[in-house]
Amino acid sequence: MQHRKRAWAVAVAATTAAMSVATLVAGCGSDAKGDNEVRNIIYLLGDGMGRTHVTAARQRFEGAGGHLQLEQLPYVGAVATYAVEPNSAKPSLVTDSASAATAWSSGVKTYNAAIGVDAYGKTVPTLMEQAKAAGFATGNVSTAEITDATPAAMFSHALLRGCQGPTFSESTCLPKKSDGSYEAQPADKTLVTPIAEQIARNGTADVIFGGGLARFEPDDQKVMQDKGYEVLGSMGDPALKAQTPESQKVPTAADLKSVTAQKVIGLFNRGNMTVTNARNALPDSAPQKQEPTLADMTTKAIDLLSARKGGKGFLLQVEGALIDKRSHANDAAQTLDEVKAFDDAVKAAVDFAKKDGHTMVVVTADHECAGFSIIEKNTFTNAEAVAPPTNVDATNPANNSKPARDGKDNVKDPVRSPGPVNGAGQQDPRNFAPATFRTPDDPAEVKDGSPEASLWLAYLSGNHTGADVQIYAYGPGAQVFAASQDNTSLYTKMHQALLP
Repeated sequence: MQHRKRAWAVAVAATTAAMSVATLVAGCGSDAKGDNEVRNIIYLLGDGMGRTHVTAARQRFEGAGGHLQLEQLPYVGAVATYAVEPNSAKPSLVTDSASAATAWSSGVKTYNAAIGVDAYGKTVPTLMEQAKAAGFATGNVSTAEITDATPAAMFSHALLRGCQGPTFSESTCLPKKSDGSYEAQPADKTLVTPIAEQIARNGTADVIFGGGLARFEPDDQKVMQDKGYEVLGSMGDPALKAQTPESQKVPTAADLKSVTAQKVIGLFNRGNMTVTNARNALPDSAPQKQEPTLADMTTKAIDLLSARKGGKGFLLQVEGALIDKRSHANDAAQTLDEVKAFDDAVKAAVDFAKKDGHTMVVVTADHECAGFSIIEKNTFTNAEAVAPPTNVDATNPANNSKPARDGKDNVKDPVRSPGPVNGAGQQDPRNFAPATFRTPDDPAEVKDGSPEASLWLAYLSGNHTGADVQIYAYGPGAQVFAASQDNTSLYTKMHQALLP
């Protein structure tokens, strides 16, 4: 591993300066805006949040006839999410967060793991860079490390999403060739500069809230402070020339509440922020209990960005990252709580937009994660079964198929399924049974994890799927999102709304 921060800091500055303002703000019009025009955009991402995630969270927290905050937005559409293979336009049908985030932040299809570059590894400007260059305030909020793929794509450029920092390594920053060796370093050294170092030096976002303090070092703090940022907590002891867990100070929700600076970074966990379900179960004395919620960070970001005097308006991206991370783990209870926490952040954004009258709110996802599904009560999943269900119907030849499956072995395997998870079987790692949850429609005595609970949930896999995701929108001009659209068109529509 090589530490190259000093040499590459110069390269980053040179590369940033070389990106002409004319390119960044191409298509940006005059300052004049009418009474019904967009002055602010709040773009909220539920990472991994498919249609079933929304439906299940609604049923869990609001009941079958209720609605989440995001479902109450007036314009609803669908978004196709596929990526492309490296160095080609060939579709890769299941995207990751990096390629999806690059699609909406820069309007191009790219390969999985790419940040702010096209499929051929060429840097593309982001909407946040363009908004910043045009005089807008900018903010980036996430419950993941702020260097993670979704937030990173708005304000950095990397050949691989794993190049987060604090140091460079070939394994995290350089793609591999077919023979297993690493690609040569590109001429544009920004693309192999750790994302944390880019964030600290490029000034693209005025307000930065999330996790990932361990990705930053004392010299990052000094650079940011020299640029006028208030740094909540501490990125480490400058005398050490590097950070350690002991030398860093993680800020708290109280620090967030008291900050008034218009340029600020607050990273409230050394890694990803704590899962809502787990944090709520901790004693009040636990450090994780001092983390702000996503709604807290969203509200404060809006307050700071909207308070700036003399500006045109603002662009804010907000990510509920842990929906995806708990779906990968097939953890239905924590997944649902993360959807609810994300929906609380949506409410904060919409409440501001309703008062402001010039704010567009866009709510969507980068992809679906894990094939989340709602199944019929008192049934079992294929993963629990000895064999697949029947596909033979002797009375209707149209239902016959090959190979024939008579279904006689389609019974629950007791070894793989001792009972519903979140109930008697939840501690058994072999248990593939559905997760069951009570809803507001259930009698008061019904408990989570019981067969009597009405909401039964299962997962298809531990990875992303290629399903379209939904999009919800509110505010002036938001009707353009009420369509079936590609994820690259989200960039185009937001650019046209904010920077016509």
